[in-house]
Amino acid sequence: MRAADLFLRLFLHLQYVLWYTHNMIALKKKNKVKKKRKKISPVMIFFLTLGGILLVGLSGLLFLSLRAGKGETEQVWNSDTDGDGRQDGSGQDDPEGKDSAEGETPFHSLWEMIPEKQASAEEEEEKEPYADILQDPEYMAANRIYEKKSRRDGRVTLCFAGDILFDDEYAVMAKLKSRGGDIESAISKSLISEMKAADIMMINNEFPYTNRGTPTEGKKYTFRADTDTVHYLDDLGVDLVSLANNHCYDFGETGLLDTLDTLQQDGIPYVGAGRNLEEAASPVYFISGGMKIGFLSATQIERLDNPDTKGATAEAAGVFRCWNPEKLLAVIEETRKNCDFLVVYIHWGTENVAEADWAQLDQAPKIAQAGADLIIGDHPHCLQGIQYFGETPVFYSLGNFWFNSRTLDTCLLKVTLAENKIESMTFIPAVQSGCYTSPAEGEEGQRVISYMNSLANGVFIGSDGNISRI
Repeated sequence: MRAADLFLRLFLHLQYVLWYTHNMIALKKKNKVKKKRKKISPVMIFFLTLGGILLVGLSGLLFLSLRAGKGETEQVWNSDTDGDGRQDGSGQDDPEGKDSAEGETPFHSLWEMIPEKQASAEEEEEKEPYADILQDPEYMAANRIYEKKSRRDGRVTLCFAGDILFDDEYAVMAKLKSRGGDIESAISKSLISEMKAADIMMINNEFPYTNRGTPTEGKKYTFRADTDTVHYLDDLGVDLVSLANNHCYDFGETGLLDTLDTLQQDGIPYVGAGRNLEEAASPVYFISGGMKIGFLSATQIERLDNPDTKGATAEAAGVFRCWNPEKLLAVIEETRKNCDFLVVYIHWGTENVAEADWAQLDQAPKIAQAGADLIIGDHPHCLQGIQYFGETPVFYSLGNFWFNSRTLDTCLLKVTLAENKIESMTFIPAVQSGCYTSPAEGEEGQRVISYMNSLANGVFIGSDGNISRI
């Protein structure tokens, strides 16, 4: 029996009961002589009210039944209204082509239809986020989107470090080569393990990869690394580099273009520089743990109208400059619309000064307000403090990670995301000394943490490195 037939029969039975009841009451009233005007009895009011309620309820159920999309019910409805027996193409009709009224197929009541409809919606919700994008490699490549499997369901761990240098004419690489060339002779195995354990690891690539070009005339320090050294990024577990700094253009446009090609050939995404302004200002996205995480990078340095490190233009390669922040702020606003969480990695500050300068303090709240969920800074070559603007934490400088022979405090920063927001942040203290970077443990670690707490504003780092807002 079809659902529509059942509701029709119930309706007819109800109509008969109401008609019979009304006639019986009227018959009794005719046998009585009354001088005053007749009134509707309470019994009649009760039955009329009950009938109205049942009629409305059954009509609503019939409407829901027809909306449920069952092939059997749709066929009856279309036959009654259209007269041609057409179905709506839902594809849920009898697979054997038999009429269910003949008893060949089981009757599906409304009470079965509704849970099935709900189950279908639940299945849709459980569909992997961004599954359509992940199945379209051409779209991903065109929009700089990368997939990275997270190690924990629903959570993504980001890891950040500061400046790094692979130029063999400077102390760190010379020492690395003298120790045999293994990256573990420069950066401790435990720190590398932390970097590799992250789902997404980002670092500042403070030099170009090139064997060509001419050093920038008049510049005191010009860096470049052999293109073969790019494999050290893989050895460190790096997933993304920032090129928005004041050294990636040290060997001119030729050196920068070689850098872009080298990174691209090695499969390392980059932000903050490009063959033109469109590329330099473009974000990189990672889809991981059901989240789409965006990364942008820009540089304030050098703070001149005509800097040595050229800003990218519509026709020329260069870095994404933000001394005038209007372009950066517009890009942040647009990028945030296309991701669940946005990191802005910015080159700013005054070298060897632990306090954030006026330009950092001016731009940080603007970057946060434009849509950044996390701001990471570098360039000062030393650690700087931490501060919140709204819900956005700002790490003004992560310092040198492995950059020169000086003894300096440094760190790794771990940020865990869950449900599109920060779940936890951990400061891992470290020290660069003797061209080697290692964890700061015990009293040394507590010293670095205490120093960071002295620089922080409204933030506290616990003895275990856990960062909390106060």
